[in-house]
Amino acid sequence: MGKLYIVPTPIGNLEDITLRAVRVLKEADVVLAEDTRTTAVLLKHLGIEKRMFAHHKFNEHAAVESVAARIESGETIALVSDAGTPGISDPGFLLVRTCIAHGVEVETLPGATAFVPALIQSGFPADRFCFEGFLPQKKGRNKRLEQLKEETRTIIFYESPYRVVKTLEQLAVLFGPERPVSVSRELTKKFEETVRGRLDEVAAHFREHEPKGEFVIVLAGRQATRAAENEGIDDK
Repeated sequence: MGKLYIVPTPIGNLEDITLRAVRVLKEADVVLAEDTRTTAVLLKHLGIEKRMFAHHKFNEHAAVESVAARIESGETIALVSDAGTPGISDPGFLLVRTCIAHGVEVETLPGATAFVPALIQSGFPADRFCFEGFLPQKKGRNKRLEQLKEETRTIIFYESPYRVVKTLEQLAVLFGPERPVSVSRELTKKFEETVRGRLDEVAAHFREHEPKGEFVIVLAGRQATRAAENEGIDDK
């Protein structure tokens, strides 16, 4: 029987890939890629020629059983997403679950993912945090945010450049404009930027400066906000 490898790929800087990941990509019989064109650029950079098949959110439901069967027949398959770790706001969960159900061995390599550096450089508590990924665009969005109003852990969201201002404005309404936030974009790339401040301040920044790149929003939890308020009272 073969094996399924979950292989993280760089989120921007192509140097951010492990030696082990390179070896697995070289040794795999097949690479499943979210977008074969994107993965082809990475493989060419690494000097790897490999058979690739598309595995994305539009075909994964139909494909997982056949992929598991191929691994059962002896193939070693590596799953990659366009950037970061498969399964984290990217395809991967369904395939892993199906392979486990079939008794297929799954091995996940450690590696790049966008929310970890964004969380660390936010300066907010990182011992306990809540990862929310992408919010629903419409149905269920307000309900999800209402459920987080009393959350005391640091909260992490992913967002696109087209919706980041709207999201920050919505967070300011629901959580209060004074809630501390750290917003990172283009992590590991040439124009990497992190903007920290109150929700209303950071929203204003991105209204003035056109949002570009992929965004990670790191929001202070309610407990951290109260602590900051208490410190302000003690200073008076």
